[in-house]
Amino acid sequence: MVAQVRGSLPKLKEKLLEALKAVLPIVGIVLALCFSVAPISGSILLCFLLGAAMIIVGVMFFTLGAEASMTPMGERVGAAVTRSRSLPVIIGMGFLLGFLITISEPDLQVLAGQVPAVPNMTLILSVAAGVGVFLVLALLRMLLGVPLAPMLVFFYAAVFALALFVPPDFLAVAFDSGGVTTGPMTVPFIMALGVGISAIRSDRRAAADSFGLVSLCSVGPILAVLVLGMIFRPEDGAYTPPVLPEIADSVELWALFRSGLPTYMKEIAVSLLPITALFGMFQAVALKLSPRTLKKIGVGLVYTYVGLVLFLTGANVGFMPAGNYLGQVMAGLPWRWIVVPVGMAIGYFIVKAEPAVYVLNKQVEEITDGAISSAAMGAALSLGVAASIGLAMARVLTGISILWFLIPGYAIAIALSFFVPKIFTAIAFDSGGVASGPMTAAFLLPFAQGACAAVGGNIVTDAFGVVAMVAMTPLIAIQVLGLVYQLRQKSAAKVHRAAAPAFDDLDDDAIIEL
Repeated sequence: MVAQVRGSLPKLKEKLLEALKAVLPIVGIVLALCFSVAPISGSILLCFLLGAAMIIVGVMFFTLGAEASMTPMGERVGAAVTRSRSLPVIIGMGFLLGFLITISEPDLQVLAGQVPAVPNMTLILSVAAGVGVFLVLALLRMLLGVPLAPMLVFFYAAVFALALFVPPDFLAVAFDSGGVTTGPMTVPFIMALGVGISAIRSDRRAAADSFGLVSLCSVGPILAVLVLGMIFRPEDGAYTPPVLPEIADSVELWALFRSGLPTYMKEIAVSLLPITALFGMFQAVALKLSPRTLKKIGVGLVYTYVGLVLFLTGANVGFMPAGNYLGQVMAGLPWRWIVVPVGMAIGYFIVKAEPAVYVLNKQVEEITDGAISSAAMGAALSLGVAASIGLAMARVLTGISILWFLIPGYAIAIALSFFVPKIFTAIAFDSGGVASGPMTAAFLLPFAQGACAAVGGNIVTDAFGVVAMVAMTPLIAIQVLGLVYQLRQKSAAKVHRAAAPAFDDLDDDAIIEL
Protein backbone atom coordinates (compact mmCIF):
# COMPACT_ATOMS: atom_id res chain seq x y z
CA MET A 1 0.00 0.00 0.00
CA VAL A 2 2.82 2.41 0.94
CA ALA A 3 4.59 1.64 -2.35
CA GLN A 4 1.37 2.40 -4.24
CA VAL A 5 1.09 5.78 -2.52
CA ARG A 6 4.74 6.66 -3.19
CA GLY A 7 4.32 5.73 -6.85
CA SER A 8 1.37 8.13 -7.04
CA LEU A 9 3.34 11.21 -5.92
CA PRO A 10 4.40 12.36 -9.44
CA LYS A 11 0.82 11.91 -10.59
CA LEU A 12 -0.46 13.89 -7.60
CA LYS A 13 1.79 16.78 -8.55
CA GLU A 14 0.47 16.68 -12.13
CA LYS A 15 -3.14 16.62 -10.88
CA LEU A 16 -2.44 19.47 -8.46
CA LEU A 17 -1.26 21.67 -11.33
CA GLU A 18 -4.39 20.78 -13.32
CA ALA A 19 -6.61 21.62 -10.33
CA LEU A 20 -4.85 24.97 -9.81
CA LYS A 21 -5.36 25.88 -13.47
CA ALA A 22 -9.05 25.02 -13.16
CA VAL A 23 -9.93 26.75 -9.88
CA LEU A 24 -7.63 29.80 -9.66
CA PRO A 25 -9.33 31.69 -12.54
CA ILE A 26 -12.66 31.43 -10.67
CA VAL A 27 -11.01 32.70 -7.49
CA GLY A 28 -9.44 35.56 -9.46
CA ILE A 29 -12.79 36.63 -10.96
CA VAL A 30 -14.57 36.53 -7.59
CA LEU A 31 -11.78 38.48 -5.87
CA ALA A 32 -11.80 41.10 -8.64
CA LEU A 33 -15.55 41.55 -8.17
CA CYS A 34 -15.29 41.64 -4.36
CA PHE A 35 -12.69 44.40 -4.42
CA SER A 36 -14.51 46.49 -7.03
CA VAL A 37 -18.22 46.45 -7.90
CA ALA A 38 -19.56 43.78 -5.54
CA PRO A 39 -18.15 44.08 -1.99
CA ILE A 40 -18.95 41.16 0.31
CA SER A 41 -18.37 40.61 4.03
CA GLY A 42 -15.06 39.29 5.31
CA SER A 43 -16.80 36.19 6.69
CA ILE A 44 -18.12 35.11 3.30
CA LEU A 45 -14.84 35.94 1.57
CA LEU A 46 -12.79 33.85 4.03
CA CYS A 47 -15.22 30.94 3.67
CA PHE A 48 -14.90 31.20 -0.11
CA LEU A 49 -11.09 31.19 -0.02
CA LEU A 50 -10.85 28.21 2.34
CA GLY A 51 -13.49 26.44 0.24
CA ALA A 52 -11.40 27.09 -2.88
CA ALA A 53 -8.31 25.57 -1.22
CA MET A 54 -10.31 22.47 -0.27
CA ILE A 55 -11.74 22.19 -3.80
CA ILE A 56 -8.23 22.35 -5.33
CA VAL A 57 -6.96 19.53 -3.12
CA GLY A 58 -10.21 17.61 -3.60
CA VAL A 59 -10.04 17.79 -7.40
CA MET A 60 -6.40 16.65 -7.26
CA PHE A 61 -7.23 13.51 -5.24
CA PHE A 62 -10.48 12.75 -7.06
CA THR A 63 -9.08 12.86 -10.59
CA LEU A 64 -6.20 10.57 -9.64
CA GLY A 65 -8.53 8.24 -7.73
CA ALA A 66 -11.08 8.02 -10.54
CA GLU A 67 -8.36 6.95 -12.99
CA ALA A 68 -7.05 4.28 -10.61
CA SER A 69 -10.36 2.90 -9.32
CA MET A 70 -13.67 3.97 -10.87
CA THR A 71 -12.50 3.60 -14.48
CA PRO A 72 -11.00 0.08 -14.20
CA MET A 73 -13.93 -1.06 -12.02
CA GLY A 74 -16.48 0.11 -14.58
CA GLU A 75 -14.59 -1.36 -17.54
CA ARG A 76 -14.23 -4.78 -15.93
CA VAL A 77 -17.83 -4.94 -14.69
CA GLY A 78 -19.11 -3.87 -18.12
CA ALA A 79 -17.03 -6.53 -19.86
CA ALA A 80 -18.15 -9.21 -17.36
CA VAL A 81 -21.85 -8.37 -17.76
CA THR A 82 -21.60 -8.40 -21.56
CA ARG A 83 -19.56 -11.60 -21.64
CA SER A 84 -22.40 -13.44 -19.91
CA ARG A 85 -24.49 -13.07 -23.11
CA SER A 86 -27.59 -13.39 -20.90
CA LEU A 87 -30.30 -10.80 -21.57
CA PRO A 88 -31.91 -11.15 -18.10
CA VAL A 89 -28.47 -10.66 -16.47
CA ILE A 90 -27.73 -7.57 -18.59
CA ILE A 91 -31.15 -6.03 -17.86
CA GLY A 92 -31.10 -6.86 -14.13
CA MET A 93 -27.51 -5.77 -13.53
CA GLY A 94 -27.94 -2.66 -15.69
CA PHE A 95 -30.93 -1.49 -13.64
CA LEU A 96 -29.20 -2.32 -10.34
CA LEU A 97 -26.02 -0.46 -11.34
CA GLY A 98 -27.93 2.62 -12.48
CA PHE A 99 -30.12 2.65 -9.37
CA LEU A 100 -27.30 2.21 -6.85
CA ILE A 101 -24.90 4.67 -8.48
CA THR A 102 -27.59 7.37 -8.69
CA ILE A 103 -28.48 7.03 -5.01
CA SER A 104 -24.74 7.52 -4.44
CA GLU A 105 -24.58 10.74 -6.46
CA PRO A 106 -23.75 13.73 -4.18
CA ASP A 107 -25.19 16.29 -6.64
CA LEU A 108 -28.63 14.70 -6.36
CA GLN A 109 -28.55 15.07 -2.57
CA VAL A 110 -27.77 18.80 -3.00
CA LEU A 111 -30.66 19.37 -5.42
CA ALA A 112 -33.13 17.28 -3.39
CA GLY A 113 -32.48 19.49 -0.38
CA GLN A 114 -33.44 22.61 -2.37
CA VAL A 115 -36.61 21.33 -4.08
CA PRO A 116 -39.83 22.40 -2.35
CA ALA A 117 -42.85 20.11 -1.75
CA VAL A 118 -41.35 16.76 -2.80
CA PRO A 119 -39.83 14.70 0.07
CA ASN A 120 -36.08 14.20 -0.42
CA MET A 121 -36.15 10.41 -0.47
CA THR A 122 -39.15 10.31 -2.83
CA LEU A 123 -37.28 12.48 -5.31
CA ILE A 124 -34.01 10.52 -4.96
CA LEU A 125 -35.63 7.08 -5.38
CA SER A 126 -37.72 8.22 -8.37
CA VAL A 127 -34.68 9.71 -10.11
CA ALA A 128 -32.62 6.58 -9.34
CA ALA A 129 -35.31 4.37 -10.88
CA GLY A 130 -35.33 6.60 -13.97
CA VAL A 131 -31.56 6.28 -14.37
CA GLY A 132 -31.75 2.49 -13.85
CA VAL A 133 -34.35 2.04 -16.61
CA PHE A 134 -32.47 4.24 -19.06
CA LEU A 135 -29.10 2.63 -18.32
CA VAL A 136 -30.71 -0.68 -19.35
CA LEU A 137 -31.92 0.96 -22.58
CA ALA A 138 -28.45 2.41 -23.17
CA LEU A 139 -26.78 -0.99 -22.68
CA LEU A 140 -29.25 -2.66 -25.03
CA ARG A 141 -28.61 0.08 -27.60
CA MET A 142 -24.89 -0.69 -27.47
CA LEU A 143 -25.34 -4.45 -27.74
CA LEU A 144 -27.86 -4.23 -30.59
CA GLY A 145 -26.10 -1.39 -32.43
CA VAL A 146 -29.16 0.91 -32.43
CA PRO A 147 -28.33 4.48 -33.62
CA LEU A 148 -28.39 7.08 -30.83
CA ALA A 149 -29.99 9.98 -32.72
CA PRO A 150 -33.44 8.38 -33.33
CA MET A 151 -33.63 7.33 -29.67
CA LEU A 152 -32.85 10.88 -28.54
CA VAL A 153 -35.53 12.28 -30.87
CA PHE A 154 -38.13 9.90 -29.46
CA PHE A 155 -37.34 10.37 -25.77
CA TYR A 156 -36.92 14.16 -25.87
CA ALA A 157 -40.21 14.40 -27.79
CA ALA A 158 -41.78 12.46 -24.91
CA VAL A 159 -40.11 14.79 -22.39
CA PHE A 160 -41.43 17.99 -23.97
CA ALA A 161 -44.88 16.47 -24.54
CA LEU A 162 -45.10 15.54 -20.85
CA ALA A 163 -43.82 19.00 -19.88
CA LEU A 164 -47.04 20.51 -21.24
CA PHE A 165 -49.00 18.86 -18.41
CA VAL A 166 -46.65 19.77 -15.54
CA PRO A 167 -47.11 22.91 -13.35
CA PRO A 168 -44.74 25.70 -14.48
CA ASP A 169 -43.16 25.84 -11.01
CA PHE A 170 -41.84 22.31 -11.52
CA LEU A 171 -40.40 22.46 -15.05
CA ALA A 172 -36.98 23.93 -14.22
CA VAL A 173 -36.45 21.51 -11.32
CA ALA A 174 -37.30 18.54 -13.55
CA PHE A 175 -34.75 19.52 -16.19
CA ASP A 176 -32.16 20.32 -13.50
CA SER A 177 -32.49 16.77 -12.18
CA GLY A 178 -31.23 15.37 -15.49
CA GLY A 179 -27.99 17.31 -15.08
CA VAL A 180 -27.22 16.64 -11.43
CA THR A 181 -27.59 12.87 -11.66
CA THR A 182 -24.61 12.60 -13.98
CA GLY A 183 -21.94 13.90 -11.63
CA PRO A 184 -18.55 12.90 -10.21
CA MET A 185 -19.71 9.52 -8.90
CA THR A 186 -21.87 8.43 -11.83
CA VAL A 187 -19.93 9.57 -14.89
CA PRO A 188 -16.58 7.76 -14.38
CA PHE A 189 -18.32 4.46 -13.67
CA ILE A 190 -20.95 4.65 -16.43
CA MET A 191 -18.48 5.81 -19.08
CA ALA A 192 -16.04 3.06 -18.12
CA LEU A 193 -18.95 0.61 -18.26
CA GLY A 194 -19.48 1.62 -21.89
CA VAL A 195 -15.79 1.16 -22.69
CA GLY A 196 -15.84 -2.30 -21.11
CA ILE A 197 -18.89 -3.37 -23.11
CA SER A 198 -17.50 -1.99 -26.38
CA ALA A 199 -14.29 -3.98 -25.81
CA ILE A 200 -16.33 -7.20 -26.18
CA ARG A 201 -17.61 -6.09 -29.58
CA SER A 202 -15.26 -6.39 -32.54
CA ASP A 203 -17.06 -4.21 -35.12
CA ARG A 204 -15.75 -0.82 -36.17
CA ARG A 205 -18.66 1.08 -34.55
CA ALA A 206 -17.90 -0.27 -31.07
CA ALA A 207 -15.73 2.71 -30.02
CA ALA A 208 -18.34 5.26 -31.12
CA ASP A 209 -21.11 3.32 -29.35
CA SER A 210 -19.14 3.34 -26.08
CA PHE A 211 -20.30 6.95 -25.70
CA GLY A 212 -23.97 7.81 -25.26
CA LEU A 213 -24.69 6.03 -21.97
CA VAL A 214 -24.54 9.25 -19.95
CA SER A 215 -26.79 11.06 -22.44
CA LEU A 216 -29.57 8.49 -22.18
CA CYS A 217 -29.18 8.25 -18.40
CA SER A 218 -29.84 12.02 -18.24
CA VAL A 219 -33.29 11.58 -19.83
CA GLY A 220 -34.66 9.15 -17.23
CA PRO A 221 -34.51 11.58 -14.28
CA ILE A 222 -36.26 14.31 -16.28
CA LEU A 223 -39.17 11.99 -17.10
CA ALA A 224 -39.30 10.71 -13.52
CA VAL A 225 -39.44 14.21 -12.00
CA LEU A 226 -41.98 15.41 -14.57
CA VAL A 227 -44.25 12.57 -13.45
CA LEU A 228 -43.66 13.61 -9.84
CA GLY A 229 -44.60 17.16 -10.83
CA MET A 230 -48.03 15.90 -11.86
CA ILE A 231 -48.49 14.35 -8.40
CA PHE A 232 -46.89 16.83 -6.01
CA ARG A 233 -47.75 20.53 -6.00
CA PRO A 234 -44.65 22.74 -5.60
CA GLU A 235 -46.72 25.59 -4.18
CA ASP A 236 -47.09 23.48 -1.04
CA GLY A 237 -43.42 24.07 -0.20
CA ALA A 238 -41.09 27.03 0.10
CA TYR A 239 -37.56 27.66 -1.10
CA THR A 240 -35.01 27.95 1.70
CA PRO A 241 -31.95 30.08 0.83
CA PRO A 242 -28.51 29.04 2.09
CA VAL A 243 -27.44 30.46 5.45
CA LEU A 244 -24.82 33.18 5.07
CA PRO A 245 -21.96 32.58 7.55
CA GLU A 246 -20.94 35.09 10.20
CA ILE A 247 -17.54 34.33 11.74
CA ALA A 248 -15.44 36.41 14.13
CA ASP A 249 -12.05 34.74 13.81
CA SER A 250 -10.05 31.92 12.25
CA VAL A 251 -11.12 29.44 14.94
CA GLU A 252 -14.79 29.97 14.07
CA LEU A 253 -13.91 29.69 10.37
CA TRP A 254 -12.34 26.26 10.86
CA ALA A 255 -15.20 25.22 13.18
CA LEU A 256 -17.67 26.00 10.36
CA PHE A 257 -15.87 23.71 7.91
CA ARG A 258 -15.12 21.09 10.56
CA SER A 259 -18.84 20.83 11.35
CA GLY A 260 -19.53 20.08 7.68
CA LEU A 261 -16.80 17.45 7.27
CA PRO A 262 -18.54 14.59 9.17
CA THR A 263 -21.67 15.05 7.06
CA TYR A 264 -19.79 14.65 3.79
CA MET A 265 -17.55 11.91 5.15
CA LYS A 266 -20.66 9.87 5.92
CA GLU A 267 -22.37 10.86 2.66
CA ILE A 268 -19.45 9.83 0.45
CA ALA A 269 -18.89 6.61 2.43
CA VAL A 270 -22.53 5.69 1.82
CA SER A 271 -22.09 6.70 -1.83
CA LEU A 272 -19.03 4.52 -2.42
CA LEU A 273 -20.26 1.51 -0.45
CA PRO A 274 -22.83 0.14 -2.99
CA ILE A 275 -20.39 0.45 -5.89
CA THR A 276 -17.55 -1.14 -3.92
CA ALA A 277 -19.79 -3.98 -2.69
CA LEU A 278 -21.06 -4.66 -6.21
CA PHE A 279 -17.51 -4.73 -7.55
CA GLY A 280 -16.53 -7.10 -4.73
CA MET A 281 -19.34 -9.43 -5.77
CA PHE A 282 -18.13 -9.40 -9.39
CA GLN A 283 -14.56 -9.98 -8.20
CA ALA A 284 -15.62 -13.06 -6.20
CA VAL A 285 -17.82 -14.54 -8.94
CA ALA A 286 -16.29 -13.60 -12.29
CA LEU A 287 -13.32 -11.20 -12.35
CA LYS A 288 -10.69 -12.91 -10.15
CA LEU A 289 -8.26 -9.97 -10.40
CA SER A 290 -4.74 -10.25 -9.02
CA PRO A 291 -3.95 -8.91 -5.50
CA ARG A 292 -1.72 -6.23 -7.05
CA THR A 293 -4.58 -4.93 -9.23
CA LEU A 294 -6.96 -4.96 -6.26
CA LYS A 295 -4.45 -2.97 -4.16
CA LYS A 296 -4.20 -0.35 -6.91
CA ILE A 297 -7.99 -0.08 -7.09
CA GLY A 298 -8.15 0.10 -3.28
CA VAL A 299 -5.70 3.02 -3.15
CA GLY A 300 -7.69 4.70 -5.92
CA LEU A 301 -10.90 4.34 -3.91
CA VAL A 302 -9.21 5.99 -0.91
CA TYR A 303 -8.09 8.90 -3.13
CA THR A 304 -11.60 9.16 -4.59
CA TYR A 305 -13.14 9.23 -1.11
CA VAL A 306 -10.75 11.87 0.25
CA GLY A 307 -11.10 13.97 -2.90
CA LEU A 308 -14.91 14.00 -2.90
CA VAL A 309 -15.15 14.75 0.84
CA LEU A 310 -12.84 17.76 0.49
CA PHE A 311 -14.46 18.88 -2.76
CA LEU A 312 -18.05 18.78 -1.49
CA THR A 313 -17.16 20.39 1.85
CA GLY A 314 -15.39 23.24 0.07
CA ALA A 315 -18.14 23.64 -2.52
CA ASN A 316 -21.13 23.52 -0.18
CA VAL A 317 -19.71 25.30 2.89
CA GLY A 318 -17.49 27.83 1.10
CA PHE A 319 -18.78 28.35 -2.43
CA MET A 320 -22.57 28.14 -2.00
CA PRO A 321 -22.97 31.14 0.38
CA ALA A 322 -20.49 33.20 -1.66
CA GLY A 323 -22.34 32.48 -4.89
CA ASN A 324 -25.71 33.39 -3.40
CA TYR A 325 -24.52 36.64 -1.80
CA LEU A 326 -22.53 37.69 -4.87
CA GLY A 327 -25.63 37.21 -7.02
CA GLN A 328 -27.68 39.35 -4.62
CA VAL A 329 -25.12 42.16 -4.57
CA MET A 330 -24.59 42.29 -8.34
CA ALA A 331 -28.27 42.11 -9.27
CA GLY A 332 -28.91 44.89 -6.75
CA LEU A 333 -26.65 47.30 -8.63
CA PRO A 334 -28.21 50.05 -10.84
CA TRP A 335 -26.82 48.18 -13.88
CA ARG A 336 -28.09 44.73 -12.93
CA TRP A 337 -27.50 43.42 -16.48
CA ILE A 338 -23.84 43.01 -15.44
CA VAL A 339 -24.78 39.59 -14.01
CA VAL A 340 -25.00 38.31 -17.62
CA PRO A 341 -21.34 38.88 -18.68
CA VAL A 342 -20.05 38.09 -15.17
CA GLY A 343 -22.02 34.85 -15.14
CA MET A 344 -20.62 33.96 -18.56
CA ALA A 345 -17.05 34.57 -17.38
CA ILE A 346 -17.54 32.41 -14.29
CA GLY A 347 -19.25 29.72 -16.37
CA TYR A 348 -16.36 29.61 -18.83
CA PHE A 349 -13.89 28.72 -16.11
CA ILE A 350 -16.08 26.83 -13.65
CA VAL A 351 -16.66 23.90 -16.01
CA LYS A 352 -12.91 23.28 -15.97
CA ALA A 353 -13.17 22.59 -12.22
CA GLU A 354 -15.92 19.95 -12.59
CA PRO A 355 -14.33 16.62 -11.54
CA ALA A 356 -16.18 14.50 -14.11
CA VAL A 357 -15.05 16.74 -17.01
CA TYR A 358 -11.47 15.44 -16.56
CA VAL A 359 -12.73 11.88 -16.92
CA LEU A 360 -14.75 12.65 -20.06
CA ASN A 361 -11.97 14.60 -21.82
CA LYS A 362 -9.39 11.91 -21.07
CA GLN A 363 -11.59 9.08 -22.32
CA VAL A 364 -12.53 11.00 -25.47
CA GLU A 365 -8.86 11.60 -26.29
CA GLU A 366 -8.01 7.93 -25.70
CA ILE A 367 -10.96 6.45 -27.60
CA THR A 368 -10.41 8.74 -30.62
CA ASP A 369 -6.60 8.24 -30.58
CA GLY A 370 -6.10 11.98 -30.17
CA ALA A 371 -8.32 12.97 -33.12
CA ILE A 372 -10.48 14.87 -30.60
CA SER A 373 -7.99 16.41 -28.20
CA SER A 374 -8.64 17.11 -24.55
CA ALA A 375 -7.87 20.81 -25.18
CA ALA A 376 -10.45 21.07 -27.98
CA MET A 377 -13.07 19.35 -25.82
CA GLY A 378 -12.29 21.69 -22.93
CA ALA A 379 -12.57 24.81 -25.08
CA ALA A 380 -15.88 23.69 -26.62
CA LEU A 381 -17.34 22.85 -23.21
CA SER A 382 -16.22 26.18 -21.72
CA LEU A 383 -17.75 28.18 -24.57
CA GLY A 384 -20.98 26.18 -24.35
CA VAL A 385 -21.30 26.64 -20.59
CA ALA A 386 -20.48 30.37 -20.85
CA ALA A 387 -23.32 30.78 -23.36
CA SER A 388 -25.71 28.79 -21.16
CA ILE A 389 -25.00 30.91 -18.07
CA GLY A 390 -25.51 34.08 -20.07
CA LEU A 391 -28.94 32.80 -21.18
CA ALA A 392 -29.76 31.63 -17.64
CA MET A 393 -28.94 35.07 -16.20
CA ALA A 394 -31.04 36.75 -18.88
CA ARG A 395 -33.89 34.44 -17.84
CA VAL A 396 -33.43 35.45 -14.19
CA LEU A 397 -33.74 39.13 -15.12
CA THR A 398 -36.71 38.72 -17.47
CA GLY A 399 -38.65 35.76 -16.06
CA ILE A 400 -38.95 34.07 -19.47
CA SER A 401 -40.10 30.43 -19.30
CA ILE A 402 -37.27 27.91 -19.54
CA LEU A 403 -39.10 26.10 -22.36
CA TRP A 404 -38.40 29.08 -24.69
CA PHE A 405 -34.72 28.15 -24.38
CA LEU A 406 -34.79 24.38 -23.99
CA ILE A 407 -37.12 23.49 -26.88
CA PRO A 408 -35.14 25.42 -29.57
CA GLY A 409 -31.83 24.33 -27.99
CA TYR A 410 -32.63 20.62 -28.03
CA ALA A 411 -34.21 20.93 -31.48
CA ILE A 412 -30.94 22.38 -32.84
CA ALA A 413 -28.87 19.74 -31.02
CA ILE A 414 -30.96 16.84 -32.32
CA ALA A 415 -31.02 18.30 -35.86
CA LEU A 416 -27.22 18.54 -35.81
CA SER A 417 -27.02 14.87 -34.78
CA PHE A 418 -28.11 13.84 -38.29
CA PHE A 419 -25.23 15.71 -39.95
CA VAL A 420 -22.17 15.21 -37.75
CA PRO A 421 -20.11 12.03 -37.24
CA LYS A 422 -22.01 9.73 -34.86
CA ILE A 423 -19.24 9.69 -32.27
CA PHE A 424 -19.52 13.49 -31.88
CA THR A 425 -23.26 13.18 -31.24
CA ALA A 426 -22.70 10.59 -28.51
CA ILE A 427 -19.86 12.62 -26.94
CA ALA A 428 -21.90 15.85 -27.13
CA PHE A 429 -24.94 14.42 -25.35
CA ASP A 430 -22.66 12.81 -22.76
CA SER A 431 -20.86 16.12 -22.20
CA GLY A 432 -24.11 17.91 -21.34
CA GLY A 433 -24.58 15.75 -18.26
CA VAL A 434 -20.91 15.90 -17.34
CA ALA A 435 -20.65 19.71 -17.50
CA SER A 436 -23.53 20.20 -15.05
CA GLY A 437 -21.85 18.89 -11.91
CA PRO A 438 -21.35 19.91 -8.27
CA MET A 439 -19.62 23.22 -9.09
CA THR A 440 -22.72 24.31 -11.02
CA ALA A 441 -25.06 23.16 -8.25
CA ALA A 442 -22.96 24.69 -5.46
CA PHE A 443 -21.96 28.06 -6.99
CA LEU A 444 -23.85 28.97 -10.17
CA LEU A 445 -27.29 27.86 -8.96
CA PRO A 446 -26.96 29.88 -5.71
CA PHE A 447 -25.59 32.80 -7.79
CA ALA A 448 -28.76 32.71 -9.90
CA GLN A 449 -30.95 32.34 -6.80
CA GLY A 450 -29.31 35.35 -5.15
CA ALA A 451 -29.73 37.45 -8.30
CA CYS A 452 -33.35 36.36 -8.64
CA ALA A 453 -34.10 37.32 -5.03
CA ALA A 454 -32.55 40.75 -5.60
CA VAL A 455 -34.72 41.50 -8.65
CA GLY A 456 -37.87 40.17 -6.96
CA GLY A 457 -38.33 37.17 -9.27
CA ASN A 458 -39.79 33.74 -8.62
CA ILE A 459 -36.91 31.58 -7.32
CA VAL A 460 -38.47 28.25 -8.32
CA THR A 461 -39.41 29.19 -11.89
CA ASP A 462 -36.64 31.69 -12.76
CA ALA A 463 -33.51 30.66 -10.82
CA PHE A 464 -33.86 26.89 -11.02
CA GLY A 465 -32.99 25.75 -14.52
CA VAL A 466 -29.35 26.86 -14.47
CA VAL A 467 -28.21 23.23 -14.34
CA ALA A 468 -30.55 22.39 -17.23
CA MET A 469 -29.16 25.24 -19.32
CA VAL A 470 -25.59 24.14 -18.58
CA ALA A 471 -26.52 20.61 -19.66
CA MET A 472 -28.02 21.83 -22.96
CA THR A 473 -25.49 24.14 -24.64
CA PRO A 474 -22.55 21.67 -24.77
CA LEU A 475 -24.75 19.46 -26.98
CA ILE A 476 -24.57 22.16 -29.64
CA ALA A 477 -20.97 23.26 -28.99
CA ILE A 478 -19.44 19.76 -29.25
CA GLN A 479 -21.43 18.93 -32.39
CA VAL A 480 -20.29 22.18 -34.00
CA LEU A 481 -16.77 20.97 -33.17
CA GLY A 482 -17.73 17.76 -34.98
CA LEU A 483 -18.84 19.71 -38.05
CA VAL A 484 -15.50 21.56 -38.10
CA TYR A 485 -13.65 18.25 -37.76
CA GLN A 486 -15.72 16.74 -40.60
CA LEU A 487 -15.07 19.70 -42.90
CA ARG A 488 -11.32 19.52 -42.22
CA GLN A 489 -11.33 15.80 -42.98
CA LYS A 490 -13.10 16.39 -46.29
CA SER A 491 -10.73 19.24 -47.16
CA ALA A 492 -7.69 17.07 -46.41
CA ALA A 493 -9.14 14.25 -48.52
CA LYS A 494 -9.64 16.62 -51.47
CA VAL A 495 -6.03 17.83 -51.23
CA HIS A 496 -4.84 14.23 -51.13
CA ARG A 497 -6.90 13.27 -54.19
CA ALA A 498 -5.69 16.35 -56.07
CA ALA A 499 -2.05 15.57 -55.30
CA ALA A 500 -2.23 11.87 -56.21
CA PRO A 501 -2.30 12.29 -60.08
CA ALA A 502 0.78 14.52 -59.96
CA PHE A 503 2.77 11.70 -58.36
CA ASP A 504 1.58 9.25 -61.01
CA ASP A 505 3.58 11.10 -63.67
CA LEU A 506 6.86 10.96 -61.71
CA ASP A 507 9.34 8.11 -61.71
CA ASP A 508 10.57 6.48 -58.48
CA ASP A 509 13.79 8.56 -58.31
CA ALA A 510 11.84 11.83 -58.57
CA ILE A 511 9.45 10.78 -55.81
CA ILE A 512 12.38 9.86 -53.54
CA GLU A 513 13.96 13.28 -54.13
CA LEU A 514 10.68 14.97 -53.17
